Amino acid sequence: MTQFESSIKVIPYAQKRVYSKLSDLSNLEGVKDRLPADKIQDMSFDSDSLSFSVSPVGKITLRICEREPEKCIKFETTKSPLPFNLWIQLVSTAEEECKIKLTIKADVNPFIKGMIQKPLQEGLEKMAEMLSSIPY
Repeated sequence: MTQFESSIKVIPYAQKRVYSKLSDLSNLEGVKDRLPADKIQDMSFDSDSLSFSVSPVGKITLRICEREPEKCIKFETTKSPLPFNLWIQLVSTAEEECKIKLTIKADVNPFIKGMIQKPLQEGLEKMAEMLSSIPY
């Protein structure tokens, strides 16, 4: 297993509020316009799953497979050229502040890892940045 982690970002909102918004994917309607249109297209979602196309990778569908209230949301791919799991972890640091970290675990061979490591790390970082800057 290969693991990729975002840096830890601070969100100026209570952990419960952030978890509540992120654990129901239908709340993401408001952030669609913050996504880079040149990288992500055809985004659609319901409360438990999220689908989008990423160039040059193709169509990816993620489904929430586990919710640990206020702490962690785990996703698994149901459709992806590269199967992986994604964790969104939240830690409260103050009454109106929490920290967020994203982790991806994928079973990739060393050849593929060399090709995907940089774009995957950059994508994870951009996603963490976007999630830390939206209103909750």
